[in-house]
Amino acid sequence: ISGYSLVVQARDSGTPPLSSSVTVNVDISDVNDNSPVFTPANYTAVIQENKPVGTSILQLVVTDKDSFHNGPPFTKKNLTGNEEEEFTLDPHGVLRSAVIFKHMVSTEYVLCVQAKDSGKPQQVSHTYVQVRVIEESIHKPTAIPLEIFIVTMEDDFPGGVIGKIHATDQDVYDVLTYTLKSEQKSLFKVNSHDGKIIALGGLDNGKYILNVSVSDGRFQVPIDVVVHVEQLLQEMLQNTVTIRFENVSPEDFVGLHMHGFRRTLRNAVLSQKQDSLHIISIQPVAGSSQLDMLFAVQMHSGGFYKPAYLIQKLTNARRHLENVIRISAILEKNCSGLDCQEQHCEQSLSIDSHSLMTYSTARISFVCPRFYRNVRCMC
Repeated sequence: ISGYSLVVQARDSGTPPLSSSVTVNVDISDVNDNSPVFTPANYTAVIQENKPVGTSILQLVVTDKDSFHNGPPFTKKNLTGNEEEEFTLDPHGVLRSAVIFKHMVSTEYVLCVQAKDSGKPQQVSHTYVQVRVIEESIHKPTAIPLEIFIVTMEDDFPGGVIGKIHATDQDVYDVLTYTLKSEQKSLFKVNSHDGKIIALGGLDNGKYILNVSVSDGRFQVPIDVVVHVEQLLQEMLQNTVTIRFENVSPEDFVGLHMHGFRRTLRNAVLSQKQDSLHIISIQPVAGSSQLDMLFAVQMHSGGFYKPAYLIQKLTNARRHLENVIRISAILEKNCSGLDCQEQHCEQSLSIDSHSLMTYSTARISFVCPRFYRNVRCMC
């Protein structure tokens, strides 16, 4: 306990008795009675042979239960095991290589490292670090090509994570890093550690081919990443139809069914090959295992087919569509629960272009805006 706060009251013997109070703060000063603690208590690490001088091997973590003036900064140094100065230890506790290791020369080193705190008198603790030298990479990384579809309102893309590259390496201890060609960094970024792809705001309509590569430190492999950006028109929202699927997650739909269903849907609803099918959004139905897919069809002349026409086409082709995925309902309006009696139900659809949903699989990623339905009875 670092301190106490006491309230002391004095009361006299008069009639009536009078009193007053004072607060007494008692600070408990810290003495340096705790040694630094390494976490974990001892370390094991590996380094591949032929890695360049200065390669990071591991990060030492030291804490102290004493107050800040008796704890950090900690002074760390190698005591034993580094007589030939194969290793260096920087002030931040990062152990690095000072030579180019050869697996045939030595396969293991054991270092004793000391940490001292900043108290008076100083407290000391030790840890042992076992470093194994392993053979260099013999396998190239392998990566799965990634195709990303982004749907956004006109010139209103806020940016964010749009997908993740999946790469593996048969060399157990290889650490993979991802890079993006410099001239594309004005529009996209790639996290060098986990392969997440980030799009910056304001993407224009069109197709982007990203020059991404993955490296294990020895081999560098290119990855095919294609980004399709489609900007929605306000007129699309007034001519949408919703297909509701049964028992499917957004990720399963994107990864397993989207390409096949899109192809079957085109055959079902397009009157001419030049017509365009636009998948506007997919979104789970709250409180259920159902999934809504919102789409519109644009005519070659530029206008959009009316929802009633599309629903008629879908109804006729429903059996073929369900060969791909089970359909729960085809909705033009979503007025369940409203009793409009002799009135009719009006639905309005709104898109929140700043609330993006990203459904990512190893091969396909689909990024779309969240949508909301508002329904009411009208005369």
